[in-house]
Amino acid sequence: MSAPQSLAMAAMNRLAARLGSGLADAAASLAVLAQDAPARVQQELSLFWEEVAMEAERIENDRSAAAAPGRGGTADDPQERIDALRAKVAELTRRLDQVPAATPDGPPRSPGQA
Repeated sequence: MSAPQSLAMAAMNRLAARLGSGLADAAASLAVLAQDAPARVQQELSLFWEEVAMEAERIENDRSAAAAPGRGGTADDPQERIDALRAKVAELTRRLDQVPAATPDGPPRSPGQA
């Protein structure tokens, strides 16, 4: 065999060896995943149903709080809700104004802030 043919044959052998080991590693990873899959699915399902139960409890609590006496019964007055939101915005604005100014290297401030 000539030198170029030997070189080409050696390159092909090395590529085949590398691809073969890569395929073996991938097969081993798939085997591990397949082995762990049932436990993982069970864990995810358990977590899902726990979250569903917590969400259902939160919804029930919201409903019972909305139906509590003194809240106005079926629906809040829209003006009361607007006033409450305005009060929250005013409180947040006041708290933001109390935050110390950032250093010169800090994040940019909004135009209304010094």
